[in-house]
Amino acid sequence: MKTMPASQDIINLLADAPNVLEFTPSEEAKARVWSLVAREKAGALTEDERQELDHYAQVEHLLRLVKAQARKKRAMPE
Repeated sequence: MKTMPASQDIINLLADAPNVLEFTPSEEAKARVWSLVAREKAGALTEDERQELDHYAQVEHLLRLVKAQARKKRAMPE
């Protein structure tokens, strides 16, 4: 998936956050995702749950891009 310019601006902004590489989701959020994944595997997701799981996937993708950009910026010599 190609990153859109506005998204790249947000990624760059968040990549500059001092603790971004240490960020991890809360235990509550992790548990919710695993619960949704289990329900998906069982074929028991509601439409609302499907949208929620899709949202978590989008957020995870964004966070991976942000962390990758942060690592890249920190590796560059100043």
